[in-house]
Amino acid sequence: MADRAVYHVMPYGNGWTLNLVGKDEDKGELGAWDHKDLAVARAKELAQAAPLGQVVVHGEDGKIQDEFTYGADPRNIPG
Repeated sequence: MADRAVYHVMPYGNGWTLNLVGKDEDKGELGAWDHKDLAVARAKELAQAAPLGQVVVHGEDGKIQDEFTYGADPRNIPG
């Protein structure tokens, strides 16, 4: 089973940063953008290319606003 690649779009200074977070550690920053929509678009591209990818979008307050999951999710959760 492939590990889930989780990409977090988060506020950083006057812009937005994209971080890949692994199962056991922070994999690091993948880039920074002036506009949130550009960071989200790049995160979605990367997550869709992974066998199992997820995008977690944070608001300016740091709270999670939205999530997108791509690939065959191994969890079997009804609903």
